[in-house]
Amino acid sequence: MFFEHQVPRPWDDGDESRVFAEALEQIELADRIGIDCAWVVEHHFLEEYSHSSAPELFLAAASQRTRRIRLGHGIMHTIPAINHPARVAERIATLDVLSGGRVEFGTGEGSAAAELDGFGVEPAEKRAMWEEGTRVALRCLTETPFSGHVGEYVRLAPRNVVPKPVQRPHPPVWVACTRRETIQLAAEHGIGALSFAFSDPEEATQWVDDYYGTLATSGVPMGDAVNANLACVTTFFCHGDADEAVRRGAEGGNFLGYSLGHYYVFGRHRPGDGDLWAEYQERRAERGFDPEAVALAAANSGTLGAKAVQEGTTGLRGAMGTPAQVREYLQRYEACGVDQVILSCSTGRNLHEHIMESLELFGREVLPEFAERDEQAQRLKSERLEPVIADVMRRKPAGDHPRHDPEYEIAAYPRRDADRQESGKFHRWLDEYTAKIAGGEDVSRRLT
Repeated sequence: MFFEHQVPRPWDDGDESRVFAEALEQIELADRIGIDCAWVVEHHFLEEYSHSSAPELFLAAASQRTRRIRLGHGIMHTIPAINHPARVAERIATLDVLSGGRVEFGTGEGSAAAELDGFGVEPAEKRAMWEEGTRVALRCLTETPFSGHVGEYVRLAPRNVVPKPVQRPHPPVWVACTRRETIQLAAEHGIGALSFAFSDPEEATQWVDDYYGTLATSGVPMGDAVNANLACVTTFFCHGDADEAVRRGAEGGNFLGYSLGHYYVFGRHRPGDGDLWAEYQERRAERGFDPEAVALAAANSGTLGAKAVQEGTTGLRGAMGTPAQVREYLQRYEACGVDQVILSCSTGRNLHEHIMESLELFGREVLPEFAERDEQAQRLKSERLEPVIADVMRRKPAGDHPRHDPEYEIAAYPRRDADRQESGKFHRWLDEYTAKIAGGEDVSRRLT
């Protein structure tokens, strides 16, 4: 499942609390019915589109209300100007400890002006920032101690970053992919590809071939383990009546696309002002986002709405329909070799009770057959990729983990002052202070 935590205007007191509470209930249900992972975005300043600015806190809450579902950052910004690599490692490891080893570490660089400009990130440099920040974060997760780094965007002295994750050497690593070249980048780095493009299942065939071909021929692991997986997002709503599924799900799914376009492509945004939902309502028909047009598109083959539902093949409709239609749509992804399909239904003003009904129906009538096939599919995939992953791991440069100086130490500031002053008296005072603390004396007054 996929969560943006959308809060369309107009806002009432408690709207954000309601959206978060409903998302937690949806994840609890997803956990019970056997869905594998809940992916939560990280966005900043993107009003209405996404109020998920601290996903690690939300996922920590979800970790205490679930048993088996994996908890995915889809994605965490790993540009150092937004999230320092040491803090990234601390938060990922803490969530992994709290969840008993259920974290998926999705990374990304972002591309919205509201976010990048807000943190002073130059768009031309963001790919290099992402790479350096992610590599340093992975070293912080795995090295004991981290041996230090001096780079273009990160300077971090040797430190032992704690806690360490439950999953060793580190949780599975992914990167957000909006273009085929980024999918190839994921394969080159030996990490999973999180594709957030809405596309036909058959369109993913080339992506899958590119990914696994690149991994085999030129993959060099960014971390200390290979995560060979490709995932795609699709809109989703399941109901016994196909028209009702579209009626319930299309408006929210299309608002996701419209609000994304506002921040990433065509919009002019005034912080704290405007009404994106009202703008969407006003313009949806002329821009092809009219849910009524989507529902009736089969009778009007010349519109964008028609493309959205024609034979149920395109990503604009995605997995919206009856259990049989959803099953057939997902089977096509399965046949193309996509490893994970991420279902997006908690969008716009889609109703919580409708989402819960949709999940219940999906869990009862669609998911079991895929789960039944999954164990064998995973075993065959593991056997097929074992020699490939072994070759990829052999390509990892030894220099990715620089040697730590065992003589390096961090002196407390007073001890450092005593060293700098070459003051034997100050050192003796500190030694006496140490002895008194060890003996149980209350020396708090001495600190003043």
